[in-house]
This record gives sequence, structure tokens and C-alpha cells, in this order.
Amino acid sequence: MKYKYILFDLDGTLTDPQEGICRCINHALSFYGMEKPLKELTKYIGPPLLNSFAELVGEENAENAIIKYRERFSSIGLYENKIYPNVQETLAHLKEKGYILCTASSKPQIYVEKILQYFDISQYFTIIGGASLDGKISEKKDVILLVLKQLNADKHTVVMVGDTRFDLIGAEEMGLDAIGVTYGFASEDELQQYPHIALIDDISEITDILKV
Repeated sequence: MKYKYILFDLDGTLTDPQEGICRCINHALSFYGMEKPLKELTKYIGPPLLNSFAELVGEENAENAIIKYRERFSSIGLYENKIYPNVQETLAHLKEKGYILCTASSKPQIYVEKILQYFDISQYFTIIGGASLDGKISEKKDVILLVLKQLNADKHTVVMVGDTRFDLIGAEEMGLDAIGVTYGFASEDELQQYPHIALIDDISEITDILKV
């Protein structure tokens, strides 16, 4: 077994949060009279919220926009979400085969925990890694580093699984291999441009890559 640890992104990899995130972004934008069609907001799923709102409403308004976003997200948007096909079965199989599973998400850890519990998959994860609410830990590489410190693992035994360039770049910056999933929020053509050992169209294909 080359890899012992698997780090999973959340949004666009384990669950489809498009409706909730886009509606909550618009909730924040409405404060500035800047609502947009929901389909135009999908590109903001994945990056840290501070970066997204700095682009949408300006750096001077970004932190306040996050507060507005979380007003709706913490109570409603969190659950406007769907788990992708084959996720639960794949996680169960990987854990049964001895892999140590963790999350490494740019979403605040408290929300990651609630979402995993909502979909009844938290039991598969040894470490639930996410960003901090205060924004001090938000970039993917920083979340990965946080998880790696808790694992105290050889980087060569860890692989990152995610759906955007942020996952693949973050993995490279931390010296990890990465698997990209094509069913999330980045196109296969985009993912092809960044370091990866494989691209998969269904999460269950991880078992083929790992030969388990």
C-alpha cells in the first residue's frame, strides 16, 4: 500500500453544495444591491470566501459580506446540499481496507463537521480538517498542513482528493500527490493543467487507482 492516508475536499468532492452556497452569496450581495444569477456564482465554490467577496464587493467590504453570508448559511444554506453518488459506499470500503481518511476543506471546520454528520458519514474520518472562522486558516495548503501536523505522516503516504485547481495546487505546495474529480466545479480541461496522478469521473474509481 503506497498511500495510507487520504485527504478529501468537501464541496464538489463529497457533496454538491451549489444551491446553498450560491444562495448565501446572493444573500450577502443583496446587502449591496448586487445580486447575480445563481449560475454565475458557481465559480466561487472552492476558493476561500474572503478572496471571493474581495472580488465581488471589494476588499473593504469582504469581511462584512462574509458575516452576511454566514447569517443564512449557518441556519439554511448548510443543508441546501446533496451527497454525491457512491460517496458513502466508497468511504466505508476505504476505511475497511485500512486507509485513514481525513477532510481538508476550505470551508470552516465547524460547518464541515455539521455537514458530515448531516449526511451520516462523519464516522469514516479520523481527522476533520477545515478552515478557521477567523480566516487565519483558509488557504488549501494551510488546511492541509494543519491535518498533516495532526497525522504526523510521511508525505509520500498521503494523497489529496479534490475537484478544483485549489486542491491540486495545495497538494503540490505541500509535497503531496493528488487525484482530481471531474464531477465537481472545475472542468477536466482545467484540472489537466495542474499536477495529479489521476482524474476520475466517479468517486468509486479511487478504489481502482489504489487497487483495493
